[in-house]
This record gives sequence, structure tokens and C-alpha cells, in this order.
Amino acid sequence: MTEIQNPILPGFNPDPSIVRVGDDYYIATSTFEWYPGVQIHHSRDLANWRLVTRPLHRAAQLDMRGDPDSGGVWAPCLTWADDRFWLIYTDMKRRDGAWKDSHNYLVTAPTIEGPWSDPVYLNSSGFDPSLFHDEDGRKWLLNMIWDHNRTGGDRFGGIVCQEYSVADQKLVGPVRNIYRGTDHKLTEGPHVYRRDGWYYLLTAEGGTGYEHAVTMARSRDLFGPYETDPAKHILTSKDAPEAELQRAGHADIVETQSGEHYMVHLCSRPLAETRGKPVQERYHIHTDDSRRSPLGRETAIQKLVWPEGEFPRLAHGGCVPASRVEGPDLAEHPVEPIPALRSFEDGLPPEFQWLRTPHAERLFSVTERTGALRLYGRESPGSQFEHALVARRQEHVVFAAETEIDVSPDDYQHFAGLIAWYGRFKFHYLAVTADEEGNRLLTVYSCAADWPDARVEIPVAPIPLEGSGPVRLGCDVDGARLTFRYATGDDWQDLGVTLDQSAISDEAGNGPGNNFTGAFVGMCAHDTSGRGRHADFLNFRYEAK
Repeated sequence: MTEIQNPILPGFNPDPSIVRVGDDYYIATSTFEWYPGVQIHHSRDLANWRLVTRPLHRAAQLDMRGDPDSGGVWAPCLTWADDRFWLIYTDMKRRDGAWKDSHNYLVTAPTIEGPWSDPVYLNSSGFDPSLFHDEDGRKWLLNMIWDHNRTGGDRFGGIVCQEYSVADQKLVGPVRNIYRGTDHKLTEGPHVYRRDGWYYLLTAEGGTGYEHAVTMARSRDLFGPYETDPAKHILTSKDAPEAELQRAGHADIVETQSGEHYMVHLCSRPLAETRGKPVQERYHIHTDDSRRSPLGRETAIQKLVWPEGEFPRLAHGGCVPASRVEGPDLAEHPVEPIPALRSFEDGLPPEFQWLRTPHAERLFSVTERTGALRLYGRESPGSQFEHALVARRQEHVVFAAETEIDVSPDDYQHFAGLIAWYGRFKFHYLAVTADEEGNRLLTVYSCAADWPDARVEIPVAPIPLEGSGPVRLGCDVDGARLTFRYATGDDWQDLGVTLDQSAISDEAGNGPGNNFTGAFVGMCAHDTSGRGRHADFLNFRYEAK
């Protein structure tokens, strides 16, 4: 293989943890409030990846009802030892304010497909946990520790380490703070590697916004003291605003069969058109840093050189991530692309997820109507508990999405349709609903997170829909611009309004580094009367343009 094109996992796929088992490579990424939890992709060449499982798929492992936007599953760590996969993850129950409620768990499985065990509770002292398997067989949990007494915006108290007893299925022995980071602060995301008689500690620093960075330190003893790499940051885009890959950080390293080293890391690709004042004025963008990344934080890969006894460096030099990197000494293994048009005869396609709840039967069915996805209208778009939304990641800057919906609302409290979604206060929603007399209408609800009260706007007058048959709904996204269309016959009708798709991003609202997911597009149904009235979706199309 000659080159790898970044990102290798486009769209919302942050906090990558990578492991090699024989000839197989696996990356686990954060899923936050999306269910099932943790995405695991597989590759044999480090360039072509396929989603193979989401292991946290039942209530005993994960129940995120009530978790906030950008809460839920943070920073999983996937390792292989003792003929088993070990997966560590955080369920973040509270993420705002002085305190965090971050519960850390361990599940294991003999194969990547499972069966995955019920979880072992570990601790709640901080987030970004990882498991290090030392050469003597002992296992050590590392995580950043949250210090709520600290002020000044940095409550990251360092990286702590404690032994995990496999026999007792719990943490044992003292908790040691082994590394407090550098003056770049916000030290998190630890991974330890044993090499050439050293313990190398890889961390993320600077927060997950545009100051994000990867820092390495090393020690002869697991518990330190650790000396920081003289170069400080092995990877960062913070001083390279012109680089295509921004917000680079939170990394992990893997060694290939032939001894090459590669580092996977998160990054984002801000829209070029959100960097200038004219677009700020046009789309009412109020943040100081107008760069916006609707695709969210993605996973990229960089080749390393790691001479014996030295700190590793990017193979292409410097510390700025490259968009294209030299591929490994591995045969190419292409994967089948996801089909543009999806139906539901064989169940829910694997690229789709829903929000928070392990009780999917309360939200949707793929058997109630043959060939259709039936969504049961539950709580409002602002709900953190039962929200009937089934969606897939936006993976391209320019794309079109379409669905065909069969729904007969009785009143305005029942509405369903096509949605571009980031979170409870960031969405654009083309909905079929009804007026008080039961006459069907087409309505747009838009919440762009930039208005002071994050209010929902109705930017176009509701459109009467004749008859009672299925309606096709579509959206077209071109960078920062989204338009909706619909059809009751052969011809599409444009709604005549352009909405701000850049608002469906990490950076919109309260700024970069405070939101952690990415844009989705999908199908939803709501019934604020509590009657659970349904809508049937006959197909879904997502196509890059």
C-alpha cells in the first residue's frame, strides 16, 4: 500500500483506541448518548475500515436515559490479553459544572463479536479510563482524576493508576497520581506502552477544541516519576490553522506485524466557508472562533518513527497531522461501501443508531409493518429520556438524504419526518403534522443554537398536504447550507429556505471543546400527547454529492 487518506473513520468517530490481534486491527470510538454504545471498526490494512459491532447493547451494560447531550459513553479503551478482548468505558451522567459523575466499567469477550460480558464497575474518580497489561501479567487501570476543588477552568488533577484484580473483579491497592501533565493543562486520555525498558505514557492535553494536543512522557517505573518528551507535543494542530486536520489529539499507538508504528487520533475538518465574516453575518454566527465542523471529531492515522530508546516522532516530520500518510507494509483489503439506498426488510441497517435507551422496542419496530421502520412517537425533541429518533452519521460535507414517510397525524401534537440532528438545541426538522382540525401539514422546525434562548423557529409557513398517502422528504447539504424539499407525486418541491448547517456542529452554541458528537441525519417521530402514535418510514437514502 502506498498512501492512506485521512480521516480513516469519517464523521463522528472520536477518541480512538486501537489494538492489533494477529493480522486484524480494531478501533473503538466514543458514541456518547447514541445507542448501542461504542463503535468498533475492523481493518487488515489500516486504510479500509468496516463497522463490525457495538458491544454495549443491553440494559445491564448501558442505560443512558437522562444522560445529557454529549454525555454517555466517553473514550473507550480496547485491548487484547489472555485470549480475550478487554473494553473499558465511561458512562458520563453529569458533565457540566464543578462536579462530574463519570462511572467507569469493564466488559470482556472472547471474540470481537462477543458475547460481551455484563460490566464490572471500576470507579467514578474521573474519565478516559484505560487498561494496561504489564509484562508480568498484572493489570493497571489509568484514568484522569477530576478535582472539583480546583479553579480557573482546569479541574484535571492528573493521571492516576491503580491495580485491577482479575480474580476479585475490582480495583485493589493504593491509587497513585503518576503524571500531572504540562503547562498546556487539561491532561487526559492516558495510554501506557512498555518498550526498551521504559514505560511510555501517552496523554491528550489542551482540551478537545482547537488547542488539543498529544503529549508523551516516560519513566523506568510505572509509577514514575515521568519525564516529559523534550518536544512536548508529538501531535497538534494548534499552531497550524491552515492545516486540513484541526483539533488533533487523543491518540493511541499500534505496532504492525513488521514492526512499523502508527498512531490514531481524533481530528476535525472545519468548513472553509465558516471562517470568514460574510458567512458569520449571513448565518448569525456569534462565536469568537467561527470555525465549525459538522462532521464532528473524526479518526485519522499518522505513521510514526520510533527509534530504540527514544521518543516517537511523526514520520513526515513536525507535529502537524498529515491528510495523506505513507501506508504500512500490508496487502490492501478493500471493504464494501455502504449502499446509498436502505430498506428495512432485514432489520435496522448497521449504520443507524438511536438515543440513550436500551429499550428500543419502545421507540421503533422493523416487524410491525413489513419492509418499513415504524417509529412510535414518544417525548419531544428536547427529551433526554425517550426520544424516537433513528439516524446515521453525516460523513460528507456535501450530501443528500431522502426518506418516504407514511403518517396520518390527528393533530399538531403528532409530528414525524426527516431531521438533521446534533442535539436537543441543534437541529433542522422537516415534519409532517396536522392542524387542530386534523388537516395534514408540512412544517419546518429549526433550532440553530445561536439565538440567546436556543428557541425553535418555524422559518416557512406550513404547507398543506393533500390526500393521505406517503410523502417523500429530502434535504440537501452543501457545506454550511441546508435546504429541504418534499414530493407527493413525481416532482420535488423546494421549500425555499436555506438553513445554517454549520450550527449542527461541535463549535456552535457554547463553543469548541464543550460539545463532543457530530451531525446525524435520520428519521424521527414525536407525540407530545403521550399516546405513542406512530409513523412508518418506507426507505432511507444517504448519498454523497
